[in-house]
Amino acid sequence: MPDLGPYATEVTLAYAVSLGLIAALILWSWARARRVRRELAALETRTPRG
Repeated sequence: MPDLGPYATEVTLAYAVSLGLIAALILWSWARARRVRRELAALETRTPRG
């Protein structure tokens, strides 16, 4: 990592916040996909195929 001098704390904090937001977005997307998959499975069992 390059020497950031007096801005090392700010840059490190910015990276940490960015990675945290990306992780939160991935977790939210994963949870939504699970919920939608479960709802679709329930809908498919109630709907007669024809």
